[in-house]
Amino acid sequence: MSALHVPTQKPLLSAPAWSAFFLVAIFIAVLAPIMNVYLPPTHWLHMSDFWVSLIGKIMCYAICALAMDLIWGFTGILSLGHGLFFSLGGYVMGMYLMRQIGTDGNYKSELPDFMVFLNWKALPWQWYFSDSFFATLVLIVLVPGFIAFVFGYFAFRSRIKGVYFSIITQAMTYAAMLLFFRNETGFGGNNGFTDFKRILGIAIATPSTRMVLFVITGAFLLGIFLLSRWLMNGKFGRVLQAIRDAESRVMFSGYSPLSYKLCIWVLSAVICAVAGALYVPQVGIINPSEMSPANSIEMAVWAAVGGRGTLIGPVVGAFLVNGFKSWLTVTAPEFWLYFLGALFIGVTLYLPHGVVGIWGQLRARKGESK
Repeated sequence: MSALHVPTQKPLLSAPAWSAFFLVAIFIAVLAPIMNVYLPPTHWLHMSDFWVSLIGKIMCYAICALAMDLIWGFTGILSLGHGLFFSLGGYVMGMYLMRQIGTDGNYKSELPDFMVFLNWKALPWQWYFSDSFFATLVLIVLVPGFIAFVFGYFAFRSRIKGVYFSIITQAMTYAAMLLFFRNETGFGGNNGFTDFKRILGIAIATPSTRMVLFVITGAFLLGIFLLSRWLMNGKFGRVLQAIRDAESRVMFSGYSPLSYKLCIWVLSAVICAVAGALYVPQVGIINPSEMSPANSIEMAVWAAVGGRGTLIGPVVGAFLVNGFKSWLTVTAPEFWLYFLGALFIGVTLYLPHGVVGIWGQLRARKGESK
């Protein structure tokens, strides 16, 4: 009788991958600040504030794509409502930034300008802790995490899956968008929050502050990537992939899919929320349009285009799609949605493993030729 084979723990990254990882880290933490802050605008290596803002924004999107890959690529749960969690994190951060404006607003009031305009006399209850940066950091995690836990518990307990789960998540996000559009909810209505002045008492529009936010976003992206690799290479990740491939067999093997699915669902939601919190001070605005169904669908497109179930693929997909979007929306804005649809269809038909799958196919063909 042969002994059972226990799979060994895979290395977190291969040697070439570690080299690439550290090169990216050096660019984010060292080269980019030097190129933006210290090199004069006339220097050919100078990185303009536009590129700092654009790359920082896309890195936030890449974090969302990683969160999508954890639940869709590795667990088989397609969410079309992650725009809700992204927006909730952004709104929590936006509330803090609005309180930081103080009396520098148009109405010279301690209340945000939109509240003065609507003749509000005091802050509503949901704003009570918005003047504390520490409380803001806690709420960025707790609010989306709690909503994701409650929704996920009842959805997974009812064994809702597949297209039904996707539709429900999209409906939940759309309902939240309609709620946030209402002025009486206390979140700025259709205008949302904007005109931010400071963060932690420091001017938010200065190049040095924007670069600090850029570095923090890049560090978080790299950290989440390593955390995701560690989780997916271990027993937890293998169970998730087993749930994706054959959930009934996982149940017969003595595992509870509910706890695993709920855990990765909440983690994915929190990651998206932190990405939203990093996004708002860099872009300078947050409004209910961030909860639109199209934004949540785009997250799935990033993962699919890059290659879901690979972790690096969704990051590549986020940069590729949003890079083209930034270019096309300037040169030919009327064709952007057509391009996005054609890209998604083309990848689905001809690149089922995404862009990063091309490299694997080339290596396989090279091996066969030998």
